[in-house]
Amino acid sequence: MDRKHLANAIRALSMDGVQQANSGHPGAPMGMADIAEVLWRSHLNHNPSNPEC
Repeated sequence: MDRKHLANAIRALSMDGVQQANSGHPGAPMGMADIAEVLWRSHLNHNPSNPEC
């Protein structure tokens, strides 16, 4: 999945979450989806068998 598709998936999930909660404002999560994508791909790497990574 390329970066644009992942950011769009984050946007869609954000909209769904706000709608399901019947509360909130989707502006921030939709606007920050690209930042979340970069964090997820580049910095939030976790390997349970090697916690030092």
